[in-house]
Amino acid sequence: MKRKLWLSFMTATLVLLQVATAQAKEAKPDVKAETKDEFAAVADHVRQQMAPGGRFEFVDKSEQETVSRDLSNMQSLYDKFGTVDAMDAPSKIQLYNNQSEVNAILTKNDADREICEQVKPMGSNIPKTVCRTNREVQQENGSAQRYMQDMQQVQTPKGGRN
Repeated sequence: MKRKLWLSFMTATLVLLQVATAQAKEAKPDVKAETKDEFAAVADHVRQQMAPGGRFEFVDKSEQETVSRDLSNMQSLYDKFGTVDAMDAPSKIQLYNNQSEVNAILTKNDADREICEQVKPMGSNIPKTVCRTNREVQQENGSAQRYMQDMQQVQTPKGGRN
């Protein structure tokens, strides 16, 4: 009886540690700056990282347009006021809303973001936690899509006749 209780306790502890580790590893992008010069550096970095191979390469075209629009809006606020402290209340609210939207998009599409899921290995009913980065998930999805396209091309003759 003690053995079963001990085993249950250890299993629960391991699950909690895995969840805590997964949460601790997730680094959130923070598009934030106090001055015009700081913001210019942050905005340039974000734009560079949205290019292929960058940390935010999985941001789709419509979200890239949203990020670019919000960065431009924030830049115009910094151009007008110079610093966050000099902004009036409505401008600070606009800045905050733009920052929140950009940070949400970048966090969701961060290639380094860790995604964990419970899977049951073949032949077992005991679930296992598997964690991968967003980049690994996207690469696996791309490989699977390419495989499916290749299989369709093999099954469909080039001449169009069946």
